[in-house]
Amino acid sequence: MDARTPFHLEPLPATFGARVTGLRLAGLDEADFAALYEAWLEYGLLVFPGQNLSREEQVAFASRFGPLEFRLAPISNVREDGSVRLPDDDWVQVLKGNMGWHCDSTYMPVQAKGAVFTAHIVPASGGETEWADMAAAFEALSPEMRARIAPLSAYHSLRRSQARIGHDYRKSTEHGGYGADVETPPLRPLVKTHPETGRPCLMIGRHAFGIPGLADAEGEALLDELLGHACQPPRVWTHAWAPGDAVIWDNRRLMHRARPWDLSKPRVMFHSRIAGDPATESAAA
Repeated sequence: MDARTPFHLEPLPATFGARVTGLRLAGLDEADFAALYEAWLEYGLLVFPGQNLSREEQVAFASRFGPLEFRLAPISNVREDGSVRLPDDDWVQVLKGNMGWHCDSTYMPVQAKGAVFTAHIVPASGGETEWADMAAAFEALSPEMRARIAPLSAYHSLRRSQARIGHDYRKSTEHGGYGADVETPPLRPLVKTHPETGRPCLMIGRHAFGIPGLADAEGEALLDELLGHACQPPRVWTHAWAPGDAVIWDNRRLMHRARPWDLSKPRVMFHSRIAGDPATESAAA
């Protein structure tokens, strides 16, 4: 147990992240939560094995980090009646899109602060979640590349990133089409300063495109180069889920993606998204 904390922190073998044991998320007192919040800022990702949170407990825990962008959404290829969705189902297309590196809600006017994710049904193989450390990625850039990208920004669009995998993302009676009605893509700097730690972080991923001042091909090549640089050991971590696991990550620092699995096999996760502060997470335009 870390002398500074009332629970056990085991740092992951990466530039970020820790496994946390010795506490129940559903019953944290204020002092324990304050220590946990500081650990979250330090590590970016906290993994809690075997919490088995109820839906209400998940929402209550996520709400302690701030107002919620949305309370609870199933990230699942299983319908409410228990049947597994077909490969061309709209929800499955959204799940396939989530297999690309991204930060949540960069395509919205206000980017998310973080997220709580829980595992309920997981496949026997595949379906892991990976995260990548954008603060460490920035710090590993050459001085020349830092200077090159410092003045640059990119637009972010979920409709466009889904279109790139062949999915016409729009309002749907099933998945709701979250973000589909954003007509003007937000413009975000390629380098974001974390509002609580002060660390510069790359702001890239599958939703980013169209860097003003650069030709399309040059901008795409730069974004691909940054992504390839960022998502390399020791700046990445892959979590193999077990039912009952919970995680919380800092969306201002980390990108994430789902890993492929046999989509004929059920995978049921629940996502609570923590709203960003408009003072620090609003897009430039």
